[in-house]
This record gives sequence, C-alpha cells and structure tokens, in this order.
Amino acid sequence: MTATPHSILGVSTSASAHEIRTARRELARVHHPDAGGDAAVMQRVNAAAAQALRLLDATGDAVKNAGGSSPPSESATGWVGTTRDVPSFTIEALPAEAFEALLVATAELGEVEDDDPPYELRTLLSPPLACWCQLDVVPDAGASTVSVSIAPVEGHRPPPLVDVRNAYITALNGLDWSSL
Repeated sequence: MTATPHSILGVSTSASAHEIRTARRELARVHHPDAGGDAAVMQRVNAAAAQALRLLDATGDAVKNAGGSSPPSESATGWVGTTRDVPSFTIEALPAEAFEALLVATAELGEVEDDDPPYELRTLLSPPLACWCQLDVVPDAGASTVSVSIAPVEGHRPPPLVDVRNAYITALNGLDWSSL
C-alpha cells in the first residue's frame, strides 16, 4: 500500500495550506539531518508537503482577494488571490540565520506583519512591490529553502512574483552576513 502525502504528514485530506506547512515544520524539527534525523525521511516529508500543496492548489483557488489594509483571508494556497513559487530560492544558512536575514531584507522592502520564527514570515511590501508576501523557510541539508507567496493589496496590482523573489535575493546578497 502506497502512503499518501497527507498520511506521511499526518494531516487529513481536507487540511489547509497552513496545516500542511505546520505539519512539515513539525516533522522537520524531528527528521531533519541537522536535528539528528534521516535525510531520506526528510526528503519524503518535503516531497509529501510539496505534493499536498500542489493537490490543494489544483482544487481551484479561483476566489479573488477584495483587498484591504489587513492580510488577505486564508484560502487553499494560504491567502485569497495568492501566487506561489515553491521552492523559490535557497539561502546557504540554517533556518534561524536565514530567518534573521529575511527580517533584515524585509526592513528594506516593507514591514513585517506576522512571524513564526524561524519558519514563516508574513510581510507587507512597499511600492513598487506593493503586495502581501509570505516567506516559508524549510531546512534543506545545511541550508534553507525559501518559498514565496504573494497576494494583492487594495489599490495595487500585484507585481510579478519573480520581481518580489529577485528583490529579496538582491537584498539578501547585499547583507553583511558576518553581522547576523
């Protein structure tokens, strides 16, 4: 019998994106090689989470965000009207250090709205990138993989996700990593 991505993560087939990401983070705390776990198990957990999120996205997130001054509502992808890039880029640092660097980069690009260190950061980016942005950090063999999700802000057309990703990469590459 083949395990489903949901059974590997220990979540129901109706789990939300938030529940899937939370389950992946909890399993990473136990199974990641940096925590004394097995790399093969961690790869299965990451693959299961990615597949579960793809299945969730495939159910059709056609609802558009009405905008507003507060973060968009949760949907299958995390926010209504979300564009996602999973994975988006890798930081050659463990999650705690990568998260601190993302906080510094966010100060340059906008402001932090909510965080769950060192794995989830929600931000409101300033123009010209005006959008809600969520960064999910996943441990990845001595480094950290970052997935980027964006959603529109009232009165602004969301920028291309690649522009948001590139802005974070540029800001991160400009940091003095020795001071983090």
